[in-house]
Amino acid sequence: MTTKRCEPMLTCRRTKRWLWRWRANPLRRRDDVLEAWLVLALWTLVAVGGALAGVLTARAADDAFMQQRAERTPVTAVLLTDTPPAEATSYRAFAQVRWIGKDGSARTGRTLVNGGLKAGSTTVLWTDARGDLTTRPPSRTDAAVEAGLLAAASALAVSGIAFGVTGAARYWLDRRRIDEWGREWDLVGPRWGHKTG
Repeated sequence: MTTKRCEPMLTCRRTKRWLWRWRANPLRRRDDVLEAWLVLALWTLVAVGGALAGVLTARAADDAFMQQRAERTPVTAVLLTDTPPAEATSYRAFAQVRWIGKDGSARTGRTLVNGGLKAGSTTVLWTDARGDLTTRPPSRTDAAVEAGLLAAASALAVSGIAFGVTGAARYWLDRRRIDEWGREWDLVGPRWGHKTG
């Protein structure tokens, strides 16, 4: 709350009253104090909860990416079909491939490979712990960037939920104050005498 303090023959200067909602004041309502506590809780939750959610999400994502790097292994596969030239399609195209699994058995599957390759060409693919084709695991740099983005998204989500809940509570308090003012006006208004009609 900002007020002006003026002294005679001097210019006015603004003074700021910190924590004015908690100070003793005959005009202060219980709803004002409740709203002040809500705003304080909101900013505490945004600062602490958002940071905590971001850190926990970043750690969980980093652990998941580390596990992917540990489980996924590269294998050399042979193309069984030609792929369209890179100019005719997107940079990558689906092709039938064959590779040797961890157990020594020949396996076949369909996956994305670079365009313009002929049948019999070799390419490097990635397999998971079961030996099935999967995507390449993210590098440490890519994993760090993705973990950071996920952490920021989770912090924003926590903040958004906190702002939404607090906004709804403040709306409810505003409606309650307006209803209270209406009831008070119904009591005080008739005492003022004549009404214009």
